[in-house]
Amino acid sequence: MALRKAEAEWTGSVREGEGTVKLGSGAFEGKYSFATRFEEAPGTNPEELIAAAHAACFSMALSATLGRGGHNPTRVHTNATVQLGKVGEAFAITSIALECEAVVPGIDDAAFQEAAKSAKENCPISKALAAVEKITLTAKLVD
Repeated sequence: MALRKAEAEWTGSVREGEGTVKLGSGAFEGKYSFATRFEEAPGTNPEELIAAAHAACFSMALSATLGRGGHNPTRVHTNATVQLGKVGEAFAITSIALECEAVVPGIDDAAFQEAAKSAKENCPISKALAAVEKITLTAKLVD
């Protein structure tokens, strides 16, 4: 299978320093800092990148699961919210919330919910993030 790469560089102390993160494909490069991670300063952070990866992976997994069941979706849109919190003396990702809306002709809600649950459990990013205690999913069929 393909190898995917990214790189990051940090200079300076944790509070006053700054860094850059760059995807190996060249599709994204951005700055990050203490303020972008723990406050609301402009820029990116590792948790936002994890959220993007999880939303993308889940959307593709749901499309594949639905397609295998004979219900190719017209559209799958997923928002992922990653929460970073203090656990003891360290920081950890404490929860991830996936919120999905999909247009899937000819499927009933029960079958859609089952497909969404399967996609959440089986997408590679969900599996990689299995250490996160709370990963929730809200999936909704829309017209």
